[in-house]
Amino acid sequence: MSALRREVRRALVAAPLTLALIAAGCGGEDPAPSAAATPDASDFPAADGKTLEQLNGDVPESELVILPAAQVFEPGENRYGFGVFTVEHGNVPDAQVALYAAPPNGEAVGPFPATAASLETKPAFASVSTTTDPDAATSVYTANLKLAENGPWRIMAMIRDDEGDLSWAYANQDASVGDFPDIPGPGDPAPMVHTPTADDVGGDLTKIDTRQPPDTMHDIDYADVLGKEPTVLLLATPALCMSRVCGPVVDIAEEVKSERPDDAAYIHVEIYEDNNIGKGPNEQVRAFNLESEPWLFVIDEEGKVSTRIEGAFSAAELNAAIDKVN
Repeated sequence: MSALRREVRRALVAAPLTLALIAAGCGGEDPAPSAAATPDASDFPAADGKTLEQLNGDVPESELVILPAAQVFEPGENRYGFGVFTVEHGNVPDAQVALYAAPPNGEAVGPFPATAASLETKPAFASVSTTTDPDAATSVYTANLKLAENGPWRIMAMIRDDEGDLSWAYANQDASVGDFPDIPGPGDPAPMVHTPTADDVGGDLTKIDTRQPPDTMHDIDYADVLGKEPTVLLLATPALCMSRVCGPVVDIAEEVKSERPDDAAYIHVEIYEDNNIGKGPNEQVRAFNLESEPWLFVIDEEGKVSTRIEGAFSAAELNAAIDKVN
């Protein structure tokens, strides 16, 4: 691995991990809403060829913190997941936020309104792995950013309060476009690889699942359904997750599976060989060229990636992805 890719990998791990650690200070707060209304772009300043500094020049700096949850981006439209927190480490689940992006010293694009969503599930699907993890994330914001070219992009948020007043904050980490071209994206053929099943381990799911209790997404070998039926492939490690969102997203997938079991083949795969960090990523993670976790791939019946999501996602996002392949 090159020195650059080692640095990017460290950044990928650090960003979502930092997000989750800050979220850990929110234990006594109200739960996040299932979905917050997406603000209107007209409520925020138009970019109009300005730089980020020109856009925020007459606006006070916010006391809120913007922490990205992923950093794999390609030229074009990108899903950008992030968290919003107070400086006292409190989770802010329902802010009105729009994002702007600009290359170094370049003109900004935006605003891109963001939507907040909860990562919580019904109690029946909340695993011990999630409910006993003080660092588990509870909400995520998403916006669709248009990043026109490879290279670094600085991300800025405009936050609108209840009185309509604006403040700004830079994301604590730049987006770097084009650093991971080998991860399959929408329209690409999904890699062929086998995934372990309950039969492979004599029914002892603890050998292939770190969730407590193990989930129900280990009955099917991914290789048996690829190119034959819609497939939800979730690569996540609830007990060993550096990003602290693996537990919540596996819970979400379990809940969605229970509600629409016949709409896709649901498969959960761990991240590390023999669930041992010291042994490195397993063959499934290597097949998809992943260097962070978790990842969701929803694959159509022709074996092509329809949706890919790095990091946290809501039940609404997963349902929308399954709808696209049905």
